[in-house]
Amino acid sequence: MVNVIGVRFRSVGKIYYFDPCGLQITRGQHVIVETARGVEYGQVVLGNTLVSEEKVVPPLKSVLRVATAEDDAQEADNKKREKEAIEICREKIQKHQLEMKLIDTEYTFDRSKILFYFTADGRIDFRELVKDLASVFRTRIELRQIGVRDETKIRGGIGVCGRALCCSTYLSEFVPVSIKMAKEQSLSLNPTKISGVCGRLMCCLKNEEETYEELNSRLPGIGDKVITKEGKKGEVQSVNVLRQLVKVVITSNDEKELVEYKVEDLKFTPRRRKNQMTVEEQELKILEGLDKKEGRSKLEDK
Repeated sequence: MVNVIGVRFRSVGKIYYFDPCGLQITRGQHVIVETARGVEYGQVVLGNTLVSEEKVVPPLKSVLRVATAEDDAQEADNKKREKEAIEICREKIQKHQLEMKLIDTEYTFDRSKILFYFTADGRIDFRELVKDLASVFRTRIELRQIGVRDETKIRGGIGVCGRALCCSTYLSEFVPVSIKMAKEQSLSLNPTKISGVCGRLMCCLKNEEETYEELNSRLPGIGDKVITKEGKKGEVQSVNVLRQLVKVVITSNDEKELVEYKVEDLKFTPRRRKNQMTVEEQELKILEGLDKKEGRSKLEDK
C-alpha cells in the first residue's frame, strides 16, 4: 500500500496521485505539483489515503508544497490573463480566417506554456497562427483540438435531470455509449430525449446499464411463450423491468385474457446476459483453445 493524495486540475477531470511527502493534506486544499506539462496548481479531492500499488502509475511524483497565499494570488492572476488571451486569440483566428472555434485558454502555473482549446470540423493548419501568438505572449504555445463532449465538459451546464452535467462534475473520462443501452432500459429512441447538451448520447445511460442487463436477464422477451403457475400457456405482451412484472395474453375457448404475473410465477427460457455463455459454448471455447495449443506444439516440434 502507498500513501498518496488525489489531485484534480482545472482542465482535466481525471484524478492524479501524488506523494504527500509526509505532509497531512486534506480535501479542498490546493497544492503545487510537477506534472508532464510543468508546474501545476491543483485541488486536492482525496486527502491522505492508502491505495494499492497497482493503482499508482509510476513514477509517483511528489507534492512540491501546499499552496501559499502567493500561489493563490498567482493562480488568480493567471485566470485574469487567460481571459485577455482568449480575446487576443479570437482576433488572430479571425485575422487568419481559420474555420475553428476557440473554447478555452489555460496558462500553466509557472506561465511556461499557454494552451488554447478549440473545436473544428476537420484538420486546421494553424502554423501561422502559432507564430503570431508566440510573438504576442512570448511563451510556448499549444493549440489542442477537442471534441464536442470535451467542449461541454469545459463549459459545464445543467442536464435534463436538473443537475449539473456528469462530465463537468465527477466523470474522469468518457465511456463508450451506444443506442443499445437505451433499448436495454426501454427508453424512447427519440434523439432529442436521449441526447445530452453536447448533442451526443447521454453519458448517464452507462450508469444503470449493468443493473438493467441483470433485471432483463430474468424476464422473458415480448412475444415469448410462457407457462403460468396455473399451467396455462400464454404469450408475453409487455414487461415491467423494475417491478419484475409480466403481462401475459392467455387464450382460452377462443377468448383472450390479459393477466399480470410476477416473473417468479412463470416458466420460460430466460434470456442470456451479454457475455454469458451456455455450457456448450464454454466447452467449445475450451476445445478451441486446446486445438490452438496443440497446433502450436506441432509447429514447435517441426
